[in-house]
Amino acid sequence: MNIAQSLRDAAAALSATSDTPRLDAELLMANALGISRSELLLRHMEAAVPDAFQPLIARRLNYEPVAYILGIHEFHGLEFLVNSDVLIPRGDSEVLVEVALAAMRNDGAAAGPGARTVLDCGTGSGALLLAVLAGLPEAQGVGIDRSLGALTVAAANAARLGLTARARLLRADWDAPGWADALGQFDLIIANPPYVEAGAQLSPSVRSYEPAGALFAGSQGLDAYRMLVPQLPDLLTANGVALLEIGSTQTEAVSKIAQASGFAVTLHHDLAGRPRVLEIKFSLGLSPTSA
Repeated sequence: MNIAQSLRDAAAALSATSDTPRLDAELLMANALGISRSELLLRHMEAAVPDAFQPLIARRLNYEPVAYILGIHEFHGLEFLVNSDVLIPRGDSEVLVEVALAAMRNDGAAAGPGARTVLDCGTGSGALLLAVLAGLPEAQGVGIDRSLGALTVAAANAARLGLTARARLLRADWDAPGWADALGQFDLIIANPPYVEAGAQLSPSVRSYEPAGALFAGSQGLDAYRMLVPQLPDLLTANGVALLEIGSTQTEAVSKIAQASGFAVTLHHDLAGRPRVLEIKFSLGLSPTSA
């Protein structure tokens, strides 16, 4: 059997466990051959099937995400290492990066001319922080996470992207007293916190493989916002901006949490038109300590 036929068979088998069976089969075949997908499609369709292919398909048939099988995933035009210690970066989250870059480049919203400072709460793979730093060559960033495994992945990604000197990665838990005492204040804070309801129905590829601590946040999916958002006034500069990714039904609830902490709120939608990011600033640009 050649690769073309094997891909047809694999795609048929994967149709029961994947929304993109043909793409998955092609990516896994390219990985088994050690080549790019485009090279596979252009030059190798009549070649013999490598022995490594079927074990990869077996893993995908067991719902393991392709990104974890490959160990890499693209986000905002950059390639990130991923494993089961971190969430797989979603394309929907790219709107947060775009809003962040616009806020820092165009609004002068934070520090005026010169370097910007960025804090990523729950950095995971580092995708959000590193994508923002890649787009802001003058910026310095801090990424915090409570998971040592996640911080190891984030550090490897910072090194791959040449951003180690501008990205400081720290173990910290916003549920713990004093976690931010030595951090100072930031012009931009970004966060994609856990926001899934504990009883939510998720696909097996998510529920069985992605880290539960980065997904679930209580019965309403709001526990992380309730803990983190009231702490942001002490971490933002007076004209700073915080960007929070939210679930598609959480706009009103998270907005109320932010408003109770003295913030004005602006909603941004993703490319599918779903509510995705809340941009929060101090009302009139005045923090409680500067008023």
